[in-house]
Formats: sequence, C-alpha cells, structure tokens
Amino acid sequence: MSNGRELLGSSAVSMARARASSRENWLQREGVQGFLWIAPAFLYLAFFIAYPFFMSIYLSLSSARVGSPEYHFVGFQNYTRLFADPVFWQTVRNSFVFTLGSEAIRLIIGLPLAFALNRAFKGKRIVQGVILIPFVIPIALSSLAWKWMFDSLYSVINWMLLRVHIIEYPWQWLGEPGLAMWSVIILNVWRGFPFSAVILLAGLTAVPQEVIEAAKIDGAGPLRRFHYVVVPIVRPILLVGLLYSVVFSFTDFSAVWLLTQGGPYNTTHVFGTYAYNIGINAGDIGMGAAITLFIFPFLALIVVLMLRFLRRD
Repeated sequence: MSNGRELLGSSAVSMARARASSRENWLQREGVQGFLWIAPAFLYLAFFIAYPFFMSIYLSLSSARVGSPEYHFVGFQNYTRLFADPVFWQTVRNSFVFTLGSEAIRLIIGLPLAFALNRAFKGKRIVQGVILIPFVIPIALSSLAWKWMFDSLYSVINWMLLRVHIIEYPWQWLGEPGLAMWSVIILNVWRGFPFSAVILLAGLTAVPQEVIEAAKIDGAGPLRRFHYVVVPIVRPILLVGLLYSVVFSFTDFSAVWLLTQGGPYNTTHVFGTYAYNIGINAGDIGMGAAITLFIFPFLALIVVLMLRFLRRD
C-alpha cells in the first residue's frame, strides 16, 4: 500500500511539474512574449485614443446635449450647421494664425539660442536649466502670470513701454482683437521656445566638427556653412520637432482659454476653445464633437506632407 501511495504521489508531482513546464514554455514563445510587451501600449491606445475618437464620431452625428439622457441620430446636420457658422470659419483662421505665428517666432528665437548653447562657456549647464523653466512650469501658473502682465491696469509690459516712450497710453492687451491674438501667441512662444531650442541643439550636436572645419578650409563663410553643411544634417531632426510642435499648437486649449477664453469678440478662439464653448458651456455636445473632429483632416494633411518631405530627404 505504501509503495502504491508513493507511486501515486510521485506521478502527481511529475504531472504538476510537466504542467508548470508547459506553462513556462508557452510564456516563452515569441508570439506570446510580443503580445505581452505590446499589450499595455495597445490598451492605452484603445481606451484613451481609439475609444474617444470613435465616440466623438458617434456624438457628432447625434443630437446629444448636456443634461439630456435622450438623443437620436441626426446625420450630418451638425456639420451643416457648423459650415454655416461664421464664428467657426473665424476660428479656423485664428487657429492657423496662432499656429503659424507661434512656430515662426519659436524658430527665430530657438535657432540662435541653440547655436549659443552649442558653444562651450562657463555656467552652460545652469543656463540650459534656466532656459527649460518655461517649458516645465504648469500652464495654469504661467497663464496667470502672463494675464497679470497683460492686465490693463497692472501691466508691467505697459509700464516698460511707457517708460521708454514707445507707447503713449496703456494698451488693452487682452481687450483689443489684434493685441489679444498677439498676447496668446507670445504666451505660446514663451512656453514652447525651450522645446524648439533643445530640438535644434540636439541636431547641432550631431553635426561632425570635421565637416565644419573642412568647409572652413574650403573657404565657406558662416552662411554657406549653415546652408550647405548644417541644414542638410539638422533638417530631419528639425522636421520631427516641428511636426510635434505644430500638432501641440494646433490642438492647444489651455493657454488660450486661461488667457482670453476666446475673446474679445471671438478673435482668439481656436478649435479647442470653441469646441469647449459650444460643447460644454452651451451644452451642444454633438456640435462640439463636430468641431473637434474638424481638426483631424487638417492635422492629417500636415502630418502626411511633412512625413513625405522627411522621407524624401
């Protein structure tokens, strides 16, 4: 009897070990390992990108409103109303002015700053850390600070301009249409120029010094070296950084909403703020979803063109 029990026990142990071994072998398979590694990224994309995107499409084709549990399919009625809305087309123009103006000024500031940071000097690490401060400060705090600086009564900018006799009276930075757009562009540039400088600096550090020295020996001046040596090497990194920066600016909400809330007279509304104003404040969720989806074809076109240009290089 004891021998039989021992045999049964040993067979049970061997079966358990075989099952554990087969389970371990199954987990070690390349296909299973690959699925386990990509599962977190897949779940993130599915729940935080794919689901909101398809839900926005569904809501844009419905009569959904805030506080109303009942809504029905209305087809393209929201898009028809949207195309007939003059404020929406003003928002489209504002979004392009905001994005293109911000990116142009960021490039103008970031390029010489990257060249300066690419040189060796005392305190270089400290300067690099200080320059990154606007990029790491929470947007709520920076927007509040700039709102005080643009205030019509307490504006330090107006005080300095009056001191040097550039202006004769305090400007209404957030109250005049032209100045309000410049205000949000200045805030966006201040917040994002460190990113542009860091991207350009990364590209400049990839330029071999031997190539620069060879160009100097051949008699190439600073402009020719920049155009024929630096630009071809930096261009791929610059285009990738510009692509990210354009997407962030085109879809920006916080900076504009915290500073002007789209005013005055809708002159600073961008896609994000106008969609929030219509979808949440006015309660028309279907219309707000249609506005947010209108960003997609513009961004898709920009991304495709820039990636094709980058691939061609």
